[in-house]
Amino acid sequence: MTSLKRSLATDPLASNIASKVFVRSTRSGKVQKITRELYLRQDIPCSSRICTSCLKDAPQDASGNVAPFILSEKPPGTKKFPTGHYLVPDTNALLNAMDLFEQKSGFYDVIILQTVLEELRNRSLPLYNRLIGLTKSEDKHFYVFFNEFRLETYVVRQKGESINDRNDRAVRAAVRWYDTHLNTSVKQGGHTQNRPAIIMLSDDKDNLRNAKAESLNASSLKDYVAGLDDADRLLDMISASQRGQESRALAAEQLYPDYLSLSRMSTGIRNGTLHQGIFNVSPYNYLEGSVRVPAFDKSLLILGRENSNRAVQDDVVIVEILPKSQWRAPSTKIVEEETLNRNENADAEDGAGESVMTEQERRALQAEVKRSHAKQTEGRSQPTARVVGVIKRNWRQYVGHVDSTSSSKAKQSKRQQTVFLIPMDKRVPKIRLRSRQVDEIIGKRVLVTIDSWDQDSRYPVGHFVRSLGGLETKEAETEALLLEYDVQYRPFPKGVLDCLPQEGHDWRVPSDPNNAGWVGRKDLRDLSICSIDPVGCQDIDDALHARPLPNGNYEVGVHIADVSHFVKPNTAMDTEASTRGTTVYLVDKRIDMLPMLLGTDLCSLKPHVERYAFSSIWEITKEAEVVSCNFTKSVIRSKEAFSYEQAQLRIDDEAQTDELTQGMRALLMLSKKLKQKRMDAGALNLASPEVRVQTESETSDPVDVKTKELLDTNSLVEEFMLLANISVAGKIYESFPQTAMLRRHAAPPRTNFEELASQLKVKRGMELRTDSSKALAESLDQCADAKEPFFNTLVRILATRCMMSAEYFCSGTQSYPEFRHYGLASEIYTHFTSPIRRYADLAAHRQLAAAIGYEQLGISLHSKARLEGVCKNINVRHRNAQMAGRASIEYYVGQALKGRVMEEDGFVMKVFSNGFVVFVPRFGIEGLIRLADLATPEPESVFDAEEYVLRTSGSRNINVELFQKVVVRISDVKEESTGKRKIKLELVKS
Repeated sequence: MTSLKRSLATDPLASNIASKVFVRSTRSGKVQKITRELYLRQDIPCSSRICTSCLKDAPQDASGNVAPFILSEKPPGTKKFPTGHYLVPDTNALLNAMDLFEQKSGFYDVIILQTVLEELRNRSLPLYNRLIGLTKSEDKHFYVFFNEFRLETYVVRQKGESINDRNDRAVRAAVRWYDTHLNTSVKQGGHTQNRPAIIMLSDDKDNLRNAKAESLNASSLKDYVAGLDDADRLLDMISASQRGQESRALAAEQLYPDYLSLSRMSTGIRNGTLHQGIFNVSPYNYLEGSVRVPAFDKSLLILGRENSNRAVQDDVVIVEILPKSQWRAPSTKIVEEETLNRNENADAEDGAGESVMTEQERRALQAEVKRSHAKQTEGRSQPTARVVGVIKRNWRQYVGHVDSTSSSKAKQSKRQQTVFLIPMDKRVPKIRLRSRQVDEIIGKRVLVTIDSWDQDSRYPVGHFVRSLGGLETKEAETEALLLEYDVQYRPFPKGVLDCLPQEGHDWRVPSDPNNAGWVGRKDLRDLSICSIDPVGCQDIDDALHARPLPNGNYEVGVHIADVSHFVKPNTAMDTEASTRGTTVYLVDKRIDMLPMLLGTDLCSLKPHVERYAFSSIWEITKEAEVVSCNFTKSVIRSKEAFSYEQAQLRIDDEAQTDELTQGMRALLMLSKKLKQKRMDAGALNLASPEVRVQTESETSDPVDVKTKELLDTNSLVEEFMLLANISVAGKIYESFPQTAMLRRHAAPPRTNFEELASQLKVKRGMELRTDSSKALAESLDQCADAKEPFFNTLVRILATRCMMSAEYFCSGTQSYPEFRHYGLASEIYTHFTSPIRRYADLAAHRQLAAAIGYEQLGISLHSKARLEGVCKNINVRHRNAQMAGRASIEYYVGQALKGRVMEEDGFVMKVFSNGFVVFVPRFGIEGLIRLADLATPEPESVFDAEEYVLRTSGSRNINVELFQKVVVRISDVKEESTGKRKIKLELVKS
């Protein structure tokens, strides 16, 4: 192939063409040079409403309209710039102070340069997404200026110049152009008013110095914020590392070891001397972390602050294995930071007397080391390691409360005070804050961000973002858990709402079958279809029907809301849904993935109204063998919307013999046979503590807690949803073998079950076999106690915690054997049946529609890389939604029991050397009972780790064994460490 290069010598527009040269290596190892031409323009507008010249030259759309200009004619001013100003932040400013730019009290009329936007995207995708959100806000007036394509603002990288320096120079060039351009435009337009100033914001000292040398208006974040009306509050939000307030004396002691260089870490990973994984902190011992890596069957233990080396929960770290002589058994002791390090002085910084570990922490670790050398821990040791680098900081915004005893500063002062923020998540260390608002935020739930964790500080340093409200107030606690689990709970933006049908709630399925909406759809309105859901369900995703066929078989249909008819690919609504990933269900509210108009009305398969659906219809024998399966878009009219309880009563009522009831009875009969086939194939019947909080209808205040009762109708719906998901998975994989949206559940490593298997063998003489899912299912069935029926449920709860998490994936990223869903014993699986509340199901709908020839598949669902990104996001969103739901139940259970004291049966599910964990089935809760909670003074204790027995003597004599049934007194208490109201358990009888 011949490469032709166009000569620019005679091109009159050659001055408007620039080149970028890239060098990359190919898969074969060759180096390839790539040259790209940039066509520089002069019609990219400044978007200021005071500019008349840009208005004349601005590009027009197909209708001849010019996009509305964004920057205000009279922007707000400050003390230094009273006539108004436009802000031009560099990347550094946005990385360190995105919270500031989101404030309503300031930071309006901001010019976001293309250079900065692209650099921010490469540095932090979450911050980039937040900035994109600001550019869509109609109130904030954020304008993206494509300076890299404007002739006057494009800069060429000079020889020997770093990319960072070139980008800084591009920012200054854009500031200079705006300044000159607006000055000229105002004069030409005959305006007499003063034009807005152009201010560059940066915390980069070199960039600020160069800007001032070029006579540009430039300011650091601190200096700019100091001139705003709300300065005291906003100054607290500036990154502590940028304020310079956490700088220390040169002689300050280095508490933590240096991280290895990136090249050394890369070399170590390649040759197997170093390993990469995600850092996790034990919920019972904050000084013990772990990292799971492929090279070891067991997790690597990280013991002590020095070995964890500033890693925070969920950070991606590089670890080095310690010598075998230092390997230890996992801790059997409860170690809580609030107990060891109570009343620490947050001002004890500057290297003065601070060490990486307190004396109490050192003693706690030494006690563990002595225990690990005892004979009874032989054979239980695990490899230990130390953190030598952090590849990715997964820091987020953290919710907590200020420790009122942590500051040594005098109260009632507007001077900055140094305090500790105690995060709600016990796995996250205390965070040092400096704030002028300490008196106002004590007793409040507050949101903070970690800025840095230097080697000479025992704790990370952060800054205050905002207050959520008083501790224990329903509004503050609900928002806190949404923020903790990164739930997208803000109202849907206008762009998303604009995608909704203009008819609103008046939208109807077209009455004329010749209408375009009926094309390719089957009319199933005459079928006796019904839905079965929890009480009060409004977003009805699925409905079912069954009817006998002349040959003695049954026709069974699962009909799913046709969400893909309303949510089209690559629209604002589709983007929002993919970002949210899932609907989040809390006790008192639902955070929807889709706007309510769709979720609870137009898509919802409500009774007695016609709705678009996507139907899966089988012919099934009386023995639940599938003869055939067909998929079709359809129109249905559900005959009834049952709750599980109502459906069960209808089925059990022998007087009911109508077609709908007979169909439900057929569904129930077939579902039992389908379930038995799954169990015979090795599907697992696991368990998790599930309770339902009853709330007062007007105020949503909790009034009672009840254990969820599972009926046959629950299983009926579950079995046919599983059948639909499995059937669809096979179809879309057949059509799109590289890009099918599937869901897998990996087999857990055998080491995951070692502890539970040992416990069952020692305490009950039972064998837990884990060589296959069928062997595990059979052995779980045998873990029964005739005297205590709940024992089997307890074992299943513990077994569930040994499992891997199921995950969405793109079929082209795994080999077929890895598709298997271990828990369901299915070779292939997807999610199809809940598109109103799960984005994965919506993607599967689009793929299935293309597979049956209903419509073309969008480009985004043909891209393996794009789908991998979608899967990564929805996996995180799905897990976060589950945890947020559990946290909501935990909070409301605490509120329901507030002020009440009662005694209930419980079961010991974990034993430590200084306490034990009890599970209370009545409320689905588990609580920690420490030795100190048993009596005063704290009793002496002897812990037998091999027999899982804790014996106490002295002030109280008891024996506590694993799986033992006990009686506990339940009350509520406000937990000092997290500020949350928690259930307190006291041992009454063992």
